[in-house]
Amino acid sequence: MESSGSGSLLRNRRLGSFLDTNYDPTVRETQKVSSKGAARQRPKTDDAFVDDDGCICSLISCVRIVTCFLTMMVTTFIWALIMLLLLPWPSQRIRQGNIYGHVTGRLLMWILGNPIKIEGTEFSNERAIYISNHVSPMDIFLIMWLTPTGTVGIAKKEIIWYPLFGQLYVLANHLRIDRSNPSTAIQSMKEAVQAVIKHNLSLIIFPEGTRSKNGRLLPFKKGFVHLALQSRLPIVPIVLTGTHLAWRKGSLHVRPAPISVKYLPPISTDSWKADKIDEYIKMVHDIYVENLPEPQKPIVSEDTTNSSRS
Repeated sequence: MESSGSGSLLRNRRLGSFLDTNYDPTVRETQKVSSKGAARQRPKTDDAFVDDDGCICSLISCVRIVTCFLTMMVTTFIWALIMLLLLPWPSQRIRQGNIYGHVTGRLLMWILGNPIKIEGTEFSNERAIYISNHVSPMDIFLIMWLTPTGTVGIAKKEIIWYPLFGQLYVLANHLRIDRSNPSTAIQSMKEAVQAVIKHNLSLIIFPEGTRSKNGRLLPFKKGFVHLALQSRLPIVPIVLTGTHLAWRKGSLHVRPAPISVKYLPPISTDSWKADKIDEYIKMVHDIYVENLPEPQKPIVSEDTTNSSRS
């Protein structure tokens, strides 16, 4: 009995050492054992959120995803009918596309149930080029919900083949570009800017050009800078954190991780010059690096660090 009691005390001290960073055991032997236990149990990830992949959580996740899909089908069908009625009025279709996004995006995020913190909303109604990091399918729902009315997206031309959503995207008069070759893409960008200027619109674009697989920030493409140079619209960065934990790329498991959306102050592009594109890309990329948590910052190689020091 005495041996059992001492073993239980030792286990409790181990647990306290692992869970409480301020835990300070006075027994030297307990210190050694608890440090080994912590090393074995510490997750091999930089993220604070710990997954719960139990059967019940997986079942709840599946129910939520199916509910999201059914909800999106219903709202997409309703707004498709509205768009068809508004075919002669392209500006009204853009507006209705934004309303569809606000309603559908908000509904989907409510169904998924993640706690959301939104900051910098005073910068969310600017006429601007909105840019956002992209790490999760959930980012699409957030962008649909939180971009202001009068904003159009720029997507690859193949989006038209996405069932329901792709057709509604086209009906809403959003913009598509052909990325099959650089010259065609540049021409598509010019046409997009002309449409934005003509209809007094804002833009939303993911500057990385693709979705990050591990949540870390990827290098930025030049497209958003070309759009800024041609339109002279300010750039409003939107920083998304936590969505890569809530819904990972290629996964069908939605986790209750907290999410943060932060609008940063607009970046004026009035004085930008075409021969400094790389500088502007680095400047905006650095702003994201400063505002992202450590697990979402890009990994800096030793070569890069040494070259920057020299």
